[in-house]
Amino acid sequence: MKIIILGAGQVGATLADNLAGEANDVTVVDTDNLLLQDLADRLDIRTIQGYASYPYVLRQAGANDADMIIAVTESDEINMVACQIAYTLFHTPTKIARVRAAGYLHESDLFNQEALPVDMLISPEQLVTDYIRRLIQYPGALQVVDFADGRVRLVAVKAYYGGPLVGQELREINEHIPGVETRVAAIFRRGKPIIPEGATVIEAEDEVFFLAAKPDIKKVISEMRKSDKPVKRVMIAGGGNIGLRLAKALEDFTQVKVIERNRERARHLAEELDKTVVLVGDAASENLLLEENIESVDVFCAITNDDEANILSAMLAKQLGASKALALINRLAYVDLVEGSSVDIAISPQQSTVSALLAHVRRGDVVRVHNLRRGAAEAIEAVAHGDPQSSKVVGKAIEDIDLPKGATIGAIVRGEQVLMAHHDTVIEPEDHVILFMVNKKLTPEVEKLFQVGVTFL
Repeated sequence: MKIIILGAGQVGATLADNLAGEANDVTVVDTDNLLLQDLADRLDIRTIQGYASYPYVLRQAGANDADMIIAVTESDEINMVACQIAYTLFHTPTKIARVRAAGYLHESDLFNQEALPVDMLISPEQLVTDYIRRLIQYPGALQVVDFADGRVRLVAVKAYYGGPLVGQELREINEHIPGVETRVAAIFRRGKPIIPEGATVIEAEDEVFFLAAKPDIKKVISEMRKSDKPVKRVMIAGGGNIGLRLAKALEDFTQVKVIERNRERARHLAEELDKTVVLVGDAASENLLLEENIESVDVFCAITNDDEANILSAMLAKQLGASKALALINRLAYVDLVEGSSVDIAISPQQSTVSALLAHVRRGDVVRVHNLRRGAAEAIEAVAHGDPQSSKVVGKAIEDIDLPKGATIGAIVRGEQVLMAHHDTVIEPEDHVILFMVNKKLTPEVEKLFQVGVTFL
């Protein structure tokens, strides 16, 4: 696939890194030659220096025969104009734009072929807000991602001493949770993946990825660790776009406090929010956190635009007694350094954005992609098309499918029905199949399995 990425920032660079190794013809456009040079030194891609919305720059990048343009520059307006020009001059089939400003996103009639021809909008702020809300909904989870329009969720938890299933074999899950269907997709033990089998024993400190229908998630989490109390009090450090969205999403069912340094912004937040307490101050101030009873806070969310400030304030909040601390971190190098220490969960906006984008790039009718474990692992939702003659998966039992080692089928969504995968489960046409890969390098092989042969009409 020929793909042009507009913008060599953190999202553009991460996306190029993901796509360059998958037999795609990738070109990255940016005005910053240093960013482009760094990418060209590391990856097998083309780079073009210039303004992403200029027609001659797009032409130079190969827009005449590109399959897809992904506009992720820092400017909403440049992203939207670039998609318009790609449509008008080059008839590019797929146009994706990152748009941050809520003022654009709330206008549903703005984005269509007659107005602004953007096929897919990406809003990083909304993606991060949804992600944090899911983590708050399931207090014991390290990561929660949706499949099949939210009917199935993949959840990562750390198994703790005292969890009912710790020290037990996986085959005993059904006895522990009668009436609940779940499937452990993978286990990471001291950072190394273990492909789960019936005799696999869960150990304390294991990072366990499991699939279950949405209503059953909390029951399964409670088997891996001691039950976490429901979240009642949330403190948010940073009242930017994400802070405002998150407070709005949470204030109806939790007590929310937002700490914002800028007095004018704090006044705006107070006007926009109904039940949230807005404080003017520095979230890294020990006195302020103590005055606001940080020791009674269930979740502290540090989501300013400053990675270092987020890390420090989250570490301080945790030290002063907050039950859980989350930090928004843009630099991927920082994520591995801090996660699991004083900061419970590091949230990467670009990983959330890239996950949303990859579903439009993957082959073989892949409709959902989620990067896991900082991009090392991946989970996908693929649709099985064709018949036994044209498809490598339709009509076959799971044990007979030639999956690469390290890839597992966890669940199948058939219409409204959610089925946990067993060795003798047979894949039917139009099934949505949810797969886990312990290494994202396995994904191209898995995608090929779901590509329909030429005999299918």
